[in-house]
Amino acid sequence: MDFLLTGIRDNAAGFFAPVIIYAGILALHLLLPARRVTGYVVNETTGKQVDYRINGFLVMLVTVMVWATLGATNIVPFDWLYHQRWASFAGACTLGLIASFAIVYKKPPVHKHFLADFFLGRLKNVQFFGGRADAKMVLYLLGATLLGLNILSAAAYHVHTFQPVYSPGILVYTALFFWFLFDYMTFEEVHLYTYDLFAERVGFKLVWGCLTFYPFFYSIGILAVAHRPDPGISTPQLLVACVVFFSGWIFARGANMQKFFFKTRPDQAFLGIWKPKVLSNGNAALLCNGFWGISRHVNYLGEVLMATGITLALGYPEIVWAWLYPLYYVLLLSTRERDDDKRCKDKYGDLWDQYCERVPSRIIPRIY
Repeated sequence: MDFLLTGIRDNAAGFFAPVIIYAGILALHLLLPARRVTGYVVNETTGKQVDYRINGFLVMLVTVMVWATLGATNIVPFDWLYHQRWASFAGACTLGLIASFAIVYKKPPVHKHFLADFFLGRLKNVQFFGGRADAKMVLYLLGATLLGLNILSAAAYHVHTFQPVYSPGILVYTALFFWFLFDYMTFEEVHLYTYDLFAERVGFKLVWGCLTFYPFFYSIGILAVAHRPDPGISTPQLLVACVVFFSGWIFARGANMQKFFFKTRPDQAFLGIWKPKVLSNGNAALLCNGFWGISRHVNYLGEVLMATGITLALGYPEIVWAWLYPLYYVLLLSTRERDDDKRCKDKYGDLWDQYCERVPSRIIPRIY
């Protein structure tokens, strides 16, 4: 009976863990110092560009430090989240559903059917706490931070279980993923100019996606192999994984940074190398050199390569579950590229046709 009660208590704690963790992250976001940044997005109601408080790197760093402190003092074991992953997933799923409904309910409809509004959202720009928190930025911060904790917990479980002969691939995987996460938070301002912020509305797709899908699906690779021993991955294999990852990082980060510089400092040469070359109709201008002269969405290629490199580091190429993460990126970004192409055609008209003729590759240079 005591064993049963202990299991119920642990599962209940795991179920509510995402709520507690998200509340703590939100509190840190509101309380820690932050920069005020004016973004690219224009508020449809006020006609003014939206302001954001940015402190994602500091929030994630402090959260990881709290996790490490709790683990070192054995208040919450390092691998506790891994053991409670299913209960935690159920809690995050429930929270995502409730939050999605709450943010859509009673808002002016945009689509013909409520289900479409529920999934895609009704409002584009949602801010609360007197503008101290932006829904989109906070949602990405919450999901990214819990994703990092899930990865750390799974890595801790693997090391504890198989030490001293644990897989170096697990450590490389964790390091590459945290490069990905901290890189996003370091350049948080840059993402104010990306598709997600100016094109998407806040509904189930974004809310549930960030609160549930992001922290649990993106970590599916390590969750699928943490209980497995060292596969005997070699140093050359790990180097290949790192080369693939950082090649993708150069494409993704480079393209996003070049666009950011063009939007904010149009007369400045990016990296001191590429002075902007544009196609213009007098009212709008499209960047068409540097990364944006390679393909129309070379940053998407970078995202796929990073996910592939991260997965290769695990050393289990035969485990299908580990490949779901990069496969998801392929499906997501190929679809998003089509949507973005249509949106750009509607916005720029003949100018977009000129750009497509100048840069014919959609994502992969000379291939697609």
